[in-house]
Amino acid sequence: MLIKNNKAHSPFDFVIRNNRLLKSKRSQVTIFIILAIVIVASIGVFFAFRTGLFQTSVPQELEPVYNYYLSCVENEMMNGVFILEQQAGYIETPEFSPGTDYMPFSSHLDFLGLGVPYWYYVSGNGISNEQIPSEAKMQEQLNDYVEERVNLCDFSQFEQQGFEVEVGKSNVDSSIKGSSVSVNVEQNLNINYGDVSWRGTSHSVSADSNLGKFYDLAKKIYKKNKEDMFLENYGVDILRLYAPVDGSEIGCSPKIWSVDNVRAGLINALEANIPAIKVQGDYYNLRSPDDKYFVQDIGRDVDVNVNFMYLAEFPMKMEVWPSEDGVLMAEPIGLQEGMGMLGFCYVPYHFVYDFAYPVMIQLYSGSEMFQFPVVVLIDKNNPREALDAQGLPDVIPELCEKKNTELTVSTYNTKLNPIEANIKFKCFDTVCDIGKTLVKGGDAVLSANFPQCVNGYVLASAEGYKTEKHLISTINPGNAMIVLDKKYKLDLEIRKAGGSLAKDYAVVTFNKEGEIKTVAYPEMNEIELTEGQYEIKVYVYSDSNINLRGSSTHKCVDIPKTGVLGIFGMTEEKCFDLEVPDQIISFAVSGGGTQNYYIAESELENSNKLIINTESFTKPTKIEDLQINYNNVDTRGLDIVFE
Repeated sequence: MLIKNNKAHSPFDFVIRNNRLLKSKRSQVTIFIILAIVIVASIGVFFAFRTGLFQTSVPQELEPVYNYYLSCVENEMMNGVFILEQQAGYIETPEFSPGTDYMPFSSHLDFLGLGVPYWYYVSGNGISNEQIPSEAKMQEQLNDYVEERVNLCDFSQFEQQGFEVEVGKSNVDSSIKGSSVSVNVEQNLNINYGDVSWRGTSHSVSADSNLGKFYDLAKKIYKKNKEDMFLENYGVDILRLYAPVDGSEIGCSPKIWSVDNVRAGLINALEANIPAIKVQGDYYNLRSPDDKYFVQDIGRDVDVNVNFMYLAEFPMKMEVWPSEDGVLMAEPIGLQEGMGMLGFCYVPYHFVYDFAYPVMIQLYSGSEMFQFPVVVLIDKNNPREALDAQGLPDVIPELCEKKNTELTVSTYNTKLNPIEANIKFKCFDTVCDIGKTLVKGGDAVLSANFPQCVNGYVLASAEGYKTEKHLISTINPGNAMIVLDKKYKLDLEIRKAGGSLAKDYAVVTFNKEGEIKTVAYPEMNEIELTEGQYEIKVYVYSDSNINLRGSSTHKCVDIPKTGVLGIFGMTEEKCFDLEVPDQIISFAVSGGGTQNYYIAESELENSNKLIINTESFTKPTKIEDLQINYNNVDTRGLDIVFE
């Protein structure tokens, strides 16, 4: 017998049934929503690919345009790499600081008309400075260089064929590796031709380059010298071998040297001996065990050529004590009263030198070369102490915290119109931020407190204008009016004998009061100038095939023996071999000239192009011709035309 269950359902049973029903309906709705999203996304992707929005491969019809764009990016990248290698890892070089009579080294070494920043130098006021670019800094400058120039890629030849090319703003990220350099350009690029279109936003280019490898080796060589001072130690040896430092000679008459002759002898000795320095590797052969004297071990064998160079044209500091009117003199001993017991005379001498000179260090392989200069400093006959180059935290210098002299600064352009400018104050090697001049009542003025300093500089900088400095002493309140020169960008064209350079290329330098701008033409065909007096120098290079035969020289010098024997003039012979390998000069100077020219602001303001016409020289076929052509560059003039 079945018994029916007539028990009534509770309200909780009703709620549970409804919750289950709602969950079921929600699950069905969720499925429909997902399906709708998938369908809409599929339709969007279909049309995006159809219009080229996400298209990864370039249509065949548009490949010539895109390939040109990539080649333009690559060319600008390699131009930037070339400048980095030639200018010690800089495209935008550090602010130029001139030398003085006390210390003739500026912040840049003038190397064949190119201003190459020193990695180590001593400033005009005797302050040791390092300016070694980091790899991140090199990449940042390469980014800026490519980013600025990639927007100048010329698509006119394709536009004449019916292509439509649109480019947006660019953002460049570069990478410098051991044997390659690459850039990634984030830039909207739209290419259309008839019914075919394509759009790209990210473009990558890479090329073989030893920039990263050279830079790493350069830092190792620099670090080795910083730790061991091997360049300074060689300098001390050269000084003692080729100049009177310590010694004695048998005789009863004074010993006299001309300071000018000593200087000339040291210059010749540096030119002959500095190239003999080697870094341990496989790019040279030692002719005798004694040649190991010139070899430095940086912790690894190098597989590229490393060249150390000193040229007579480089600045050199040589001071010697005691000297009088350009003469070094040593008095004999033995003639004085009470010295008769010696029975003979001898002439002892001891001179103290401050001796400093640059060395250009070049690393090269094939046609690629990285170079950087350093100043070698010998202080009182001894190598300089290693520079403490540890990084300091970003703190406000003590001088900048003590601003207690009020100064009013006004800034104008050359037409005496007010120009707002950022103001800093430099006292010796300390630079303090002060503020900004603001236009008030027809003048751009800043009244602020400055640190006290004798012969400091007020620095004024503004966008589009050359940074100017004003010498002033801030012991007492005062005023400073600073006029800023406007910078003008012009197209640059170099001609030889009235015609284009064809396959030739030129190196042009614009020297204004020690500030040097260098242009490698035709890769660089723009120049930014301000009003002023310039020395313009042009070297035009053409294909050549001059074979310079190598040479081997065996040199011996007499040096004083150590100990008591040296006092009595005993010497010993020291010999070494200097070997110079064969070299082939594939490019040689075939034209150029030098011109002093005052560029007026009216010429800059009313012109778009600067044309420089050079003379053409006889194409050199031997080393004597090459020397003549280099001399011609200094003696021949230039035609300067503004259009």
